[in-house]
Amino acid sequence: IRKGEFVVLLGASGCGKTTLLRILGGLLKPTSGSIRVDGREMWDAQQNAVAQKIGFVFQEANLFPWMNIQDNVTLPLRLQNVPVQRRREVAQDLCRRVGISGFEQHYPRQLSGGMRQRVAIARALSYEPSILLMDEPFGALDALTREQMNLELQRIWLTNGSTVVLVTHSISEAIFLADRIVVLTP
Repeated sequence: IRKGEFVVLLGASGCGKTTLLRILGGLLKPTSGSIRVDGREMWDAQQNAVAQKIGFVFQEANLFPWMNIQDNVTLPLRLQNVPVQRRREVAQDLCRRVGISGFEQHYPRQLSGGMRQRVAIARALSYEPSILLMDEPFGALDALTREQMNLELQRIWLTNGSTVVLVTHSISEAIFLADRIVVLTP
């Protein structure tokens, strides 16, 4: 996958899309072959430095229920000791960009499934990763919101120049978003 490319992994359930994405993100070690990011092997001593370049959005939002939306979005920044005021600014901007502005002080249990997924997307974008791996992030969204999020994802990709790998079942989503589509089969 070339730097700045938008690649979609497309295929039927069970064909290995999510497994491949987890290998690309350093969550699963490959049984053979290697993964290199900017020339660095994913599984060597520098794995942490490589992993910091990767944002991951899973099928489930995986938010911390005891943290409000602002704190969930900016958790990666907090772990990097970014000042509180800057974290608030980032949270406001990202919440606006993903369409949940005004909900920063709410808790995950107060949001719909689709809204929680938007929070997860905002969190993945909070530290401006150079690689964004997304595992069916829009599956829980209604059709209109999914279209809006596809447009927003495309805008973010065009603006930031990130490398994106997206897993989806949606052929139309793949055609709309991708530079290249990789079709996997069982």
